Amino acid sequence: MLNSILYKSVFKNFAFLVLRVFTGALLIHHGFEKLNDINNFADAFVRPLHLPFPITLSYIAAGSEIGGSWLLILGLATRLGATAILGTMSVAIYHAIVTSGFNIYLLELLALYFASAFSIILLGPGKFSADYLIKETLKSNPEFVISIFNKQPLDKSIVSSNIVLTKSSKQKKSFDFPFSSFLSS
Repeated sequence: MLNSILYKSVFKNFAFLVLRVFTGALLIHHGFEKLNDINNFADAFVRPLHLPFPITLSYIAAGSEIGGSWLLILGLATRLGATAILGTMSVAIYHAIVTSGFNIYLLELLALYFASAFSIILLGPGKFSADYLIKETLKSNPEFVISIFNKQPLDKSIVSSNIVLTKSSKQKKSFDFPFSSFLSS
């Protein structure tokens, strides 16, 4: 009884929701702080690493934190948003180690954001996300996608044969790599 309560998929999906929303909501203000004084951020964090185009890279860092956070919160293109955050956190961790050595007080928050983004990339957004809704809509109505790209009237035999081919090709795969789709798994 306890086993079925603790391991139900609704709790797993709720955990993914909490991880996504808290990571995005807590990280988004860091991006807005960068935009507030972009020259100061470039002087303090980008120029010490001797990277080219420090102002441009500062805007990219702020944009990936803000945009990635919104994507995590909404659960829309979640893995793409988490990848943007992961890239920014990787550079931030590198900066912290280069400028201050292995200082756990500087690294702990960066490492938590890094771990959250990495987990979201590997596990996906869960069922409480826009990615899941889009995937289920496309799965239940594949004619919709075909009709968008096809200006000619639909031939139902072609649509049904495409669906059969897609299902049979999916059954042959023994391992589905997490990056094969940015939509929910």
